[in-house]
Amino acid sequence: MNALGFDNNKYIELQSKKILERISSFGGKLYLEFGGKLFDDYHAARVLPGFQPDSKIRMLLNLKDDAEVLIVVSATSIEQNKIRGDLGITYDMDTLRLIDAFNDIGIDVGGVVITQYASQAPVDAFIKRLNNLGVKVCRHYPIEGYPTNVRKIVSDSGYGKNEYIETKKPLVVVTAPGPGSGKMATCLSQLYHDHKRGIKAGYAKFETFPIWNLPLKHPVNMAYEAATVDLNDVNMIDPFHLEATGITAVNYNRDIEVFPVLQAIFKQIYGECSYKSPTDMGVNMAGYCITDDEVVCNASKMEIVRRYYDTLCRKRTGTADAEEVYKTELIMSKVGVDTSFRKVVAPALDKAEETGEPAAAIELPDGTIVTGKTSKLMGAAASALMNALKRLGGIDDAMLLLPVVVLEPLQKLKVENLGNNNPRLHSDEVLIALAISATTNPVAALAMEQLPKLKGCQAHVSVMLSNVDNNIYKKLGMNMTTEPTYATKKLYHK
Repeated sequence: MNALGFDNNKYIELQSKKILERISSFGGKLYLEFGGKLFDDYHAARVLPGFQPDSKIRMLLNLKDDAEVLIVVSATSIEQNKIRGDLGITYDMDTLRLIDAFNDIGIDVGGVVITQYASQAPVDAFIKRLNNLGVKVCRHYPIEGYPTNVRKIVSDSGYGKNEYIETKKPLVVVTAPGPGSGKMATCLSQLYHDHKRGIKAGYAKFETFPIWNLPLKHPVNMAYEAATVDLNDVNMIDPFHLEATGITAVNYNRDIEVFPVLQAIFKQIYGECSYKSPTDMGVNMAGYCITDDEVVCNASKMEIVRRYYDTLCRKRTGTADAEEVYKTELIMSKVGVDTSFRKVVAPALDKAEETGEPAAAIELPDGTIVTGKTSKLMGAAASALMNALKRLGGIDDAMLLLPVVVLEPLQKLKVENLGNNNPRLHSDEVLIALAISATTNPVAALAMEQLPKLKGCQAHVSVMLSNVDNNIYKKLGMNMTTEPTYATKKLYHK
């Protein structure tokens, strides 16, 4: 179950080398637009088993003496309180988180760029906060006719109107809390200002997906489409690359659509464009580091089904529409899988039907599937978690890791003192109780020792879970899906 299909060490080595080569090709300075997540790329880790979620940061640490970071956030995202789905925090708060994260690893943050700035009150408040924290901020303004009016864009009333952040390092990593922040426009604006100042610099793009040298319909690339159905991203053969080189390469629609404009902007700034295609702009080496295609394909198919369930649940909460569900169903069909590809789905649903209550199933590293049912003491996710730890530790299933005399006071605390209506314990609460019991109970201590083995395990629950249970499973490194159904008929769900 935990077979590897990706050489992470080779990836870090090749990627670092490729970026250094690109810096040299532009005379010693490069703005590198970083797509995807830098510190926690769990999508890549799921579809490329062996890829570490922090691989990009580990690669940048190889270049830290020559690198600095610009963080880009759209004023519109701040004004609309846009939330990063995986972390549940707004883009402005994630900007602060990213600054802290880069500071912690010793990579300089050159400043924050606010794009689409139009004197929005919440944005001004955020800028004031950044200034008070000693963070350099610059404002980039909407440009009339963007992105097609190249003459206007590349002028003193276009990019020239934007504020400029002076950068000092050969590698300037341009990143953002999420998509649509304006990273490319920021890079090009900086290039315009550098050129006006006689500074020679270049631009490149680092997107892990789609992987340009894998087939268009490869499950890894299809998993990327499933992950971005809300953005309407579609993988395509790069026609510019095919025409220029005769080599088939995969890119995605937004980069292909904007490339002619990008070429024109480069020609307007420099008199020529050194790139022949969107693929040319990229520096991604992930495709060269796949060591077992079958492992990667199976992992990607699993991710596609996981994304399908995620889309169903988002539709249930009103954050996705039917079109996104249809697109994900089509992607599943293209790679030849359905929900039965996740072996944990049927056992969870069978257990729920048998008990008449929500139930959960977890697939362990050896392929064994354990289930958990909802009881008076704990919810399905917590129950399945305890049963998984027992099985992994070889503990008799009949043994109570947490006696009722331990759990009942916790339930009383929840209801009588903390105002909860539901006395059942969540996953975090049973783990805390287990950790306390482990100080005096060797069997509980044995169960605690099994927690690292849950990383990478698949899980499914017959109902949508609370954020608490979801977060615990995520922190343990488990890949969770749920049915798009609530446990109750209430209109309000936390």
